[in-house]
Amino acid sequence: MFQGFSQNAIDFLWGISLNNERGWFMAHKEDYQAHLLRPTRELGEQVYEALHEKYPKEPFMLKMSRIYRDARRLHGQGPYKDHLWFSIKHGSILLEGPMFWFEIGAADYSYGMGFYSATPSQMEAFRRSLDANPARFERIVRKIERGGGFRLTGEEYKRPKGHADDPLGRWYNRKRIGLECSRDYDAALYSPELPEILSDAYAKLMPMYEYFLEFYHSADSEKGEQP
Repeated sequence: MFQGFSQNAIDFLWGISLNNERGWFMAHKEDYQAHLLRPTRELGEQVYEALHEKYPKEPFMLKMSRIYRDARRLHGQGPYKDHLWFSIKHGSILLEGPMFWFEIGAADYSYGMGFYSATPSQMEAFRRSLDANPARFERIVRKIERGGGFRLTGEEYKRPKGHADDPLGRWYNRKRIGLECSRDYDAALYSPELPEILSDAYAKLMPMYEYFLEFYHSADSEKGEQP
């Protein structure tokens, strides 16, 4: 049962960000396992169970990140990450697709929902969906914005695809889309109430997640129909 993160978790994250090498990590591996990995896993499992209870028909899957960087993609960085995350998404989704997520890092923590590995065909399906029924999408956006706290993220096209002069443009002209709440370390991070905070936030984002899931599957279906 998740009881909250401790200052030890923050100390480890700061330490690995400043001492990103194997010797330091091995000397503090027990701190990592006890104070960062274990509570993050407990948090993810508790949020997963809460979502499964709220949406029993959704085939959710929980995925935990690793502290180790891919040795083939270090690009001058150290072998360890200075953050840890988990995601909850549809069980049929592998690398790409819409997902809920939580991340704790050396400077802050954040959570939200997004479609960060969307393919061009999936984003084209998204734009067609907006063109076909903009009012439906606007209703979803208004509900989320009334709740507050989430920031729209994602790289934008240098050359707009359309809707540049209306409110939909900030969604329409992105290569990938995310909704993120980033918070400084606060009382919630150290509290056993954090699972409830996250599951409530994901429930508010659920209509957008379901919308993204529609065009994710729509694009896959169209791809399968090609000769």
